[in-house]
Amino acid sequence: MKRIDADILIPGQGTPVPNGTVIIEGTSISYAGPTAEAPSLPHIDSYRVPTVMPGMWDCHAHFFGTEGADLTYLATTPTPVSAVRAARDAHTLLMAGFTSAREMGGIGVYLTRLIEEGTIVGPNIYGAGGALGPTGGHSDIHWMPESWRDDLAASGKGWVTVCDGVEACIKAVRQQLRIGAQIIKINATGGTMSMFDNPNHRQFNDAELRAIVNEAALAELAVGAHCHGVSGIVAAAKAGVTTIEHNSMMDEPTAELLLEMGTMVVPTRHAVDFILSLKGQIPNEFWEAEAAFAEKHWRSLELAIEAGIPIAVGADIMQSGDPWGTNGKEVATFVEAGMTHLEAIEAATANGPLTLGPRAPQSGILKEGYDADVIAIDTNPLKDITALGNPQRVTMVWKGGNLVKEPEQHSPVFPSMAPA
Repeated sequence: MKRIDADILIPGQGTPVPNGTVIIEGTSISYAGPTAEAPSLPHIDSYRVPTVMPGMWDCHAHFFGTEGADLTYLATTPTPVSAVRAARDAHTLLMAGFTSAREMGGIGVYLTRLIEEGTIVGPNIYGAGGALGPTGGHSDIHWMPESWRDDLAASGKGWVTVCDGVEACIKAVRQQLRIGAQIIKINATGGTMSMFDNPNHRQFNDAELRAIVNEAALAELAVGAHCHGVSGIVAAAKAGVTTIEHNSMMDEPTAELLLEMGTMVVPTRHAVDFILSLKGQIPNEFWEAEAAFAEKHWRSLELAIEAGIPIAVGADIMQSGDPWGTNGKEVATFVEAGMTHLEAIEAATANGPLTLGPRAPQSGILKEGYDADVIAIDTNPLKDITALGNPQRVTMVWKGGNLVKEPEQHSPVFPSMAPA
């Protein structure tokens, strides 16, 4: 049993509590509220921190384990190398205060098994397996012969899951279920990091979209749709997807549609800013494609906030290494775009589980009965939201009630998961 006393308790949803306490019993929270009303319990491990809040959620992650963002690396990086790098990235994410990740294409479905069995340490990962898309679309690797591409997809390295027509789309959903997917990812428009498809053009016809959403619903799986252009956003929302990823070109009528449909948005602004910082390090055509809609993407984010569309945090980090750990910068970006500090923290915590639809766990809120995924911050993020993007400011992390990060801890990549 553990007790965490804090100068301020930020519950994830609702009003912050000055002088608050969280009590953990086993893997769940048994109390969260004012310290003055907390039960007195014997034989308890006690901690004092400046701020306690729920563990954060990155709702658009990619555990590819590749050195670059170019999809070519998926085909040329040996699988054992990708796997070890991805395991390191998952550990880094957890140490940055993200206790859960919704992985929208990659090898996360396999990392989940390793984390759950205690072989490696990382966040709760809810993986999509491969991202579904049509031939010639954003899920394709255009320079490859189709047989090579299909062999790559069969290898389980994620992303390249190409399906054309209703029956093939249904089978592709079932193939992701077969490897343990807990969400389905589709590419409903072209993208900026693939060769010949246009980000403004929609992909999949209405029948294909409905087939994917309906098949996923049989297994109570949410569907997240990569969308840049308006036509793809509208088609995906009308088909009943749970989330729109990126949402780059949304206009006011489209915002009204998302509100009407109850569709969430995961804007992934972190990825836009990061890719723009790679000028000269990635193929120029990819950089120019990203730069072409960066301003419209920012306006779309502002519009989503103004309209009151539910928003969740997703960094969309694709390459391994240095970018991981900076995922929380997305939270500060939301504040810059118009959210209050409290709204941005809710987007990073309480809103995260909602992106999984019917499979949403009781997580993201400090409340009795919820998962004991809890973090401590060395300052008050309601005053300095940038602290959530700096792993050094995240001083303690409890995942499922286990203390996995302590102050000044210099932990190896794979520390023991024995209960603290």
